[in-house]
Amino acid sequence: MLGPPPWVPLQQEKLKQEGQGFSYGLNWALAGKGVIVKDRAFYNLMVPELHQKGATVIESISGLPVLVRGRSRGASDFLKAQSSKLMKQICSHISSISNIYVYDGAIGSSPKCDAKVRVISDSPSAILSLSSVLWETPVHAVSHDSCPLTIYVGTSISLSVGSNISLDPKGHDGFIAADVERSSVILTGKAFADIVGVKEALTAVSEPIICARGGLPLSARLLVHGYDVVLLFAPEATIQSCKDQLVSADAGLIVSSEGTALLFPTGYSNGPSVYKIPAAIVLAASDSTGALPPSSKLTPEQAAYHFLAGYQNGTFTPVYSKGSSVNPLEIAKAFLAKVTNS
Repeated sequence: MLGPPPWVPLQQEKLKQEGQGFSYGLNWALAGKGVIVKDRAFYNLMVPELHQKGATVIESISGLPVLVRGRSRGASDFLKAQSSKLMKQICSHISSISNIYVYDGAIGSSPKCDAKVRVISDSPSAILSLSSVLWETPVHAVSHDSCPLTIYVGTSISLSVGSNISLDPKGHDGFIAADVERSSVILTGKAFADIVGVKEALTAVSEPIICARGGLPLSARLLVHGYDVVLLFAPEATIQSCKDQLVSADAGLIVSSEGTALLFPTGYSNGPSVYKIPAAIVLAASDSTGALPPSSKLTPEQAAYHFLAGYQNGTFTPVYSKGSSVNPLEIAKAFLAKVTNS
């Protein structure tokens, strides 16, 4: 009977060492991200192992400041110089902690056009929380990825870190800072427990990568009607009226030639990782003036126009996204191409 390939025991020993906090390869990779391992770096621990390290379930919070540098529209919330100083401070802080925790995951359930993510944290509790936000990814997929995102978590860093660099986020429990150009997100204090804010930041930094890999990131919801998949663009009030029929309450999808993927996990394991290509797209708009007809079937060009406008009762939210990091016109052109070819 043939035994396992010669590299299997070596791989198993490598994973064992990483689980125990020792890995020259991981330490070298973290150094490349500005973090020097002081004692141990624990990699991809399972939930029971995280609990053994002292992880606890932190009550969810909301409303923390989400600062983004690099949106396609409007001024950035902080400057490049401030981003550099903040990065140095968070890396210095994590490097000062004896035991740090690393977790690899992905944004997007489609392996062909997802964005790989590495979380580097000073706390096992943050890993426990953030692991539910990311899709699982093969071991070391992040190490082999050409442009992974990095989340730096400093739960015990001084909350004055923002004011120290002339950044005043006004967050008593921490803040979230996303830099699209650096492909990084920094979470301070309890910011890792603000799941809505974390997803907003991760969406912003992941969009350029997803687009570069042939995916079209959309701020839409997914409906499955029989064997058909339907994309729904609508204001929150409309979404609340039909939320029980949605695959996910999160407004985040990736449409590609492979099909339709969710940006973030739903918490349910019985759904497919990639759904079919949409059979229909619904653009819902509120209009008290009566200028828009109650309902109409649109041509691809008309659909792209209304999608780009994002009209809602006198206001415009281009491509139905409050802060896309990709030019809305480019998103609309890609949307038109998908609609025309479907």
